[in-house]
Amino acid sequence: MAKSKPYPGPADRLAAYDRLVATVPGLERKGATIPYTSVNGNMSSYLAEDGTLVLRLAADDRATFLTTYSTRLHEAYGIVQREYVDVPASLLDDVEAAGPWFAASHSYVSGLRPKATRHTA
Repeated sequence: MAKSKPYPGPADRLAAYDRLVATVPGLERKGATIPYTSVNGNMSSYLAEDGTLVLRLAADDRATFLTTYSTRLHEAYGIVQREYVDVPASLLDDVEAAGPWFAASHSYVSGLRPKATRHTA
């Protein structure tokens, strides 16, 4: 079995992300190369390779977040991820301010239908 590559981005961003993940009881950070959180197979957040925190938000929260922080929908590999927002670095550093948004993301994803799992023989 091949070993996972470690996160290639800035170590301080990973540490800040871990502090934020710790604000939601029972939530576990997954992924080595691309750290992420998920509920029932649905991703709620991830840390992009450049250190950008990406949150998945419900439509109303997303609109408010985009306006409040003058940010944008996340784009990966030339594709706009329409439910995901880029979190400004200064907000990721402020656990107290980012915590409610992170919790809103977790709450939104917790209400989604679980993704089907694959079984291998």
